[in-house]
Amino acid sequence: MMDDLDLGFDEQDRGEKGKHRRGAVRKRKGGSGGGGGRGKTVLALLLAFVLLGTIGGGAFYGFDRVQSYFVTPDYDGAGTGEVTVEIKQGALIADMANALVAADVVKSAKAFIEAAEANARSKNIQPGTYKLRKQMSGESAVTAMLDLKNRIVNGVTIPEGRTAKNVYKLLSEKTKIPVKDFEAAAKDPIARGVPDWWFKRTDKKKVAPSIEGFLYPDTYEIPPKATAESIIELMVENFLSVTSEMQFADRVQKERGGISPYEALIVASLAQAEAGNKDDLGKVARVAYNRVFGDFDCNCLEMDVTVNYYLELTGQKTKTSGQMTAADLDNPKNPYNRKLPGLVPTPINNPGKQAMEGAMDPPPGKWLFFVAIDKEGHSEFAETYEQHKKNEAKAKEAGII
Repeated sequence: MMDDLDLGFDEQDRGEKGKHRRGAVRKRKGGSGGGGGRGKTVLALLLAFVLLGTIGGGAFYGFDRVQSYFVTPDYDGAGTGEVTVEIKQGALIADMANALVAADVVKSAKAFIEAAEANARSKNIQPGTYKLRKQMSGESAVTAMLDLKNRIVNGVTIPEGRTAKNVYKLLSEKTKIPVKDFEAAAKDPIARGVPDWWFKRTDKKKVAPSIEGFLYPDTYEIPPKATAESIIELMVENFLSVTSEMQFADRVQKERGGISPYEALIVASLAQAEAGNKDDLGKVARVAYNRVFGDFDCNCLEMDVTVNYYLELTGQKTKTSGQMTAADLDNPKNPYNRKLPGLVPTPINNPGKQAMEGAMDPPPGKWLFFVAIDKEGHSEFAETYEQHKKNEAKAKEAGII
């Protein structure tokens, strides 16, 4: 298009030393002299100015957008005001960045991520609630989150193997939320986030959905305005995250001979209660499977821990095996009766990750019996009752039973 523009001079208009002569006009065939040339020159100049103006306007209009591809959007300085931000369990740096952007702490996720990558200590940022400022630079936000005084600490640790009733007590002591509020919130576990497919069994026993087993044991930072409902939902969410990462449900259904994930969760809770040492969690799970689904005479569990769960559930004092009476051991009113065939109705506590791993992938073995033989809680396992009696003798000799 520019080839059609005549700016009023050509090589013939230049002097011997390459300089054009002022006022020289190119003559055209059939033209009327210099007037037509001047007219086209003016038109060409106007078109050039319009073209340059259009390009310039477009450049200014798109500058911010183009700049964002090359420069990370970021605020300057340490920010103003105050805002609290919750960083959830298992949050990655990108998750933290998104939470900070949503609260207008940082201008862009990229600003925080780049600042975190530049700070070797950023891996020490913990889940919890932080008191921060709005519109901070990414670098300032990282520095603030590494400063412990900006972290609102209201943590509570839930040990592995605690029953729901015991968990409510621990939570109530820390949060001052009444136990009855937790009990009310837990009545509908599906409303608290447990997917309904979890409450399925393959042994044809009826399931009454219970929160037991889904309150994942961990250390939790309780947000300042937490409710019984939100705390239980936080624990359930953690359970779902851990079991998803383990592929618990998928592996159980593929590898455990057709039992459901819920039944495997029950076995994990039994192992958590019975094993005196983490090394034995998988073996105890195998014993439970062998007794219920193998060649054990009654296909029952015959584990005293199920009796104690019923005692706690009904507000009675728990007992040692030696303290249990015949009525305790075989109570016809107890749905967790150790003599009833099959698995008990629900998990009997809230098992940890290792117990669930043991139930998901127990070691091979035909064991039907076990007994603790040392003060560290290690057990001896036996396939026959005769061998079990010998192991009990070892335990008595060591002063364990």
